[in-house]
Amino acid sequence: MQPQSVATASMVPLFETISVSKAFGVFKALSDISFSVSEGEFVSIVGPNGAGKTTLVNVVTGLLRPTAGEVRFLGRDIAGIGPVELARLGMSRAFQLVNIFPALTVRETLAVAIASRLRRVSNPFRSLKRDGVLQADAERVAEVLGLRSKLENVASTLSQGEKKLLDIASAFALNPTIILLDEPTSGVSTADKHAIMEVLVAAAKAAGVRAIVQVEHDMDLVERYSHRIVALQAGSLLADMTPAAFFADPAMTAAVVGTRPRL
Repeated sequence: MQPQSVATASMVPLFETISVSKAFGVFKALSDISFSVSEGEFVSIVGPNGAGKTTLVNVVTGLLRPTAGEVRFLGRDIAGIGPVELARLGMSRAFQLVNIFPALTVRETLAVAIASRLRRVSNPFRSLKRDGVLQADAERVAEVLGLRSKLENVASTLSQGEKKLLDIASAFALNPTIILLDEPTSGVSTADKHAIMEVLVAAAKAAGVRAIVQVEHDMDLVERYSHRIVALQAGSLLADMTPAAFFADPAMTAAVVGTRPRL
């Protein structure tokens, strides 16, 4: 199956890192990383444990400031800007660990993200009860992520797959231009992984998301959904290539996955 596009591709990058390095004392976690993401792309960041994937995404999303280099989004230097301000500019992140509030309903969880986007942060729950905009937006986001029937369910009662979708929905509720996903199907059964990815890609198209970047270790998902693969090894850029080229190279797959590609 050919990878699905979230929009019409453009050569102008929405986002790019330029010679980004990150050191923690004497340890260099990232070294001279440059890559870009253009409109319509689904880019997967892969690599073995310790390759620097999480550090790169933390730098990209403003949780960490690079030691050297630039991070640019829509032409603006966003290095160290922080995830809250970055979300307001149009880049949001869903994390590997489900970051929901277990005692809140799906509707209330989405309201927190929507209220943040609208800068109604003093009491989003009070606003939810009286604000038609918040109500309508929570229902819109739940609809595109397949959670409409779960709006009044308490988050802790959801299945693991539904919890992952709720975490992703909270990122979608920020109306991002680009969404970054950290292991979007981790902890989910093999049978549910492709279902979640299909919902995610369809939701991105429906919501007008212009590009998706994911950190992923499941090579089946990487091969099926990516337009490009950015491979890291020991903090350095190992490759930036199409899935076809990546999976046709036994040395590349062995370096990243530790095994030879499927025959």
